[in-house]
Amino acid sequence: MNKKHATLFKILLALFALNSITLYLYFSSSHHHHDNRRDTTAEGFPAIIPHRGPHLSKPWPIIPSYLPWSLTSNVPSKSCEAYFGNGFTKSADVLPAKAAVRSGSSWFRCHYSWTLRSSICEGGKIRMDPGKIKMSRGGEKLEDVIGRTEDEEMPEFEDGAFEVEAEGRGSRSKTKKLVGEEFLNEFLPVGNVMKHTMRELVRSIVVVGETDFTCQEWVEEPTLLITRFEYANLFHTVTDWYSAYVSSRVTGLPNRPHLVFVDGHCETQLEETWKALFSSLRYAKNFSGPVCFRHAVLSPLGYETALFKGLSEDIDCQGASAHDLWQSPDDKKTARLSEFGEMIRDAFGFPVNRHHSDKTVSGHYNILFVRREDYLAHPRHRGKVESRLSNEQEVFDSLQKWASDHQECKVNLVNGLFAHMSMKEQVRAIQDASVIIGAHGAGLTHIVSATPNTVILEIISSFFRRPHFQLIAQWKGLEYHAINLDGSYANPGVVIDRLNKIMRSLGC
Repeated sequence: MNKKHATLFKILLALFALNSITLYLYFSSSHHHHDNRRDTTAEGFPAIIPHRGPHLSKPWPIIPSYLPWSLTSNVPSKSCEAYFGNGFTKSADVLPAKAAVRSGSSWFRCHYSWTLRSSICEGGKIRMDPGKIKMSRGGEKLEDVIGRTEDEEMPEFEDGAFEVEAEGRGSRSKTKKLVGEEFLNEFLPVGNVMKHTMRELVRSIVVVGETDFTCQEWVEEPTLLITRFEYANLFHTVTDWYSAYVSSRVTGLPNRPHLVFVDGHCETQLEETWKALFSSLRYAKNFSGPVCFRHAVLSPLGYETALFKGLSEDIDCQGASAHDLWQSPDDKKTARLSEFGEMIRDAFGFPVNRHHSDKTVSGHYNILFVRREDYLAHPRHRGKVESRLSNEQEVFDSLQKWASDHQECKVNLVNGLFAHMSMKEQVRAIQDASVIIGAHGAGLTHIVSATPNTVILEIISSFFRRPHFQLIAQWKGLEYHAINLDGSYANPGVVIDRLNKIMRSLGC
C-alpha cells in the first residue's frame, strides 16, 4: 500500500512540475508575443508589428447567415456569389508578398472581379501624404460649410500622395510609378464612373527606396481607405457600407478594420452606422502629416457593387437562407444580403437570431410607415426633399384610423420619421416591423436589415418608377408588393385594401 502511495505521489509531483513548466512557457511566450507580435496581413505574409498598445479592433460577430468567404477560382462568372460575394478571382501581385517578407519592403496586389468589373486592392507598408491630396479637410459640422462645392470635397491626387518601398530602389530623383495605364485599364477600368477616385489613388502611388521611405506615425491594424460620392444619401451609403464589408471579407481581415475617408465631406447622420460597423473612423486630412499603414485595403466605389449595377443590368438572383445554401449550393440564390443585414443589426447590439414569430407576441403587429421629411442633407442642399407621394399625410392618417379600428388582431402603426431618428432607432424600427410601407425613397434602403418574413409594400409614383427596393427585397428573399400610381396621389382606400390582404396572409 505504501509503495502504491509512493508511486501515486511521484505521479502527482510529476504532473505538478509539468503544469508549472507549461504555465511558465505560456506566460513567457505571451510576454514575448506582446512585445513583438506577428499579424497575418495577407495570405502568406506575416508582418512583424512592434508593440503599440492593445488591439483596438472590434471582432467579427457570429451571425446566422454567414457563409465562408474563401477565395477560389471556381466561382462562376455572373453567379450570385460572383455578384454579392467573393467573385474577385483574378489576382495580380504587383509587389509580391513573399519578397516583402524576405526584404521587409512593401507588398501590393489587386483582386479583380470579371462580373463586377472592379478590383479590391490591398498592400502592406503604404505611406499616405495628406499634403499631396487636394480636397477640403472633411468631418466638419454641416452648418459650418454651407455652400461648399462638391469639387472641393472630392480628392485630387498628386504623384506621391501614396508611396511604397521596394527593394533595390535608389534615390527619389528617379521616381517610378507603381503601375502603368495598362494595369489600370485591366484591373481598375473607368466604366461608367465619371471620376474613378480609386483608380486615381492607385495611379498616384510611387515606388521609393528604403532610405526615402520614412514614417513618424504608423497605423498598425488593417485599415480601409474609402472615397464616398453621394455620402448623404442612404441608398448610396448602403452601397459603400456593402463594398467596405465585402472588401474586409475578401481580404480575410481577422477583425473589423479601421476606416479612413479619403474625401473632404462634412459630417452626416450616416456616420453613426459607419462607426458601429467598423473599428474606428478618421478623415485623411485629419492626420497631422504623412502616415504609414501596415495593411491598407482599397475598397471599390459603391457604384461598382451589385446593389447599384442591378439598376442597369439583370442580376437574376433570389434570396435564400444560408442553411439551405450550405446544404444545397445554388448559383441563382444568395444569402449575402441577409448576412450583411445581420451585420448591421449586430453592430447596433440587436439580436440577430430573431424571426417573424418574435415580432407578433400576443397577435401584436408593427406596421412601419417610412416617411419622407424636409431636412438639410449636405452643403448644397436647400433642405427640401422632393415629394414622391403628394398626399402622404392623408395616407398616414387613414392608416392610423384603420389600425386603431382593426379588430382581428392588434396593429401598431409606427410613424417612421427617420430624419429625426438616430440610425440605431431606425434599424430598431426596421427589425421590429412585420410590414414596412412607404413611398419610393432612399429611406426604404433600410430593408437590407429587415428580418426574415417581413413584408414590403412600396407606393410608387409614376415619376419615380425605379426597381431599387423590389430588387433588394428579391435578393433578400422578402415578400414584396407594389402600388403603382398614376401620378403621385395614392387613394388611401386602395392602400388599406392592399394592407388588409397582406395582414390576412400573416394570419391576422
